[in-house]
Amino acid sequence: MLALIQRVSEASVAVDGQTVGAIGPGLLALVGVQPGDAEPQFQRMAQRLIGYRIFADDHGKMNCSLANIGGKLLLISQFTLAADTRSGMRPGFSTAAAPADAERGFDRLVAICREIHPPGVEIGRFGAHMVVSLVNDGPVTFLLQS
Repeated sequence: MLALIQRVSEASVAVDGQTVGAIGPGLLALVGVQPGDAEPQFQRMAQRLIGYRIFADDHGKMNCSLANIGGKLLLISQFTLAADTRSGMRPGFSTAAAPADAERGFDRLVAICREIHPPGVEIGRFGAHMVVSLVNDGPVTFLLQS
């Protein structure tokens, strides 16, 4: 499982011109599910998303997590994140989970995050063409792997 995370001032996702998820200050995570991802990877990624310390403390150091600041999380499924780009001029997708497996994995990640982060978890729509808007705060962007 991969997650490209961005610290944001605000972010939203729309499908067919309708906003389906929006947050203020918090974390936007683009999530790619890979073959073989299972409960241990979902649990670990959820813990990392909520606990990763990329928000500033009172001294301007990255010592606070999403849980510490009470920020919200916007999760977007993005199978292209798991693409194989090592060679050629076109990505390969054999390194991404099959759609049904990816949807189950993404849904499980969402459920875990909602259990452990009551301040709020918003999501996009799995498999839809989504328009994601964000204001990256920093910019601060990291690639997490579990």
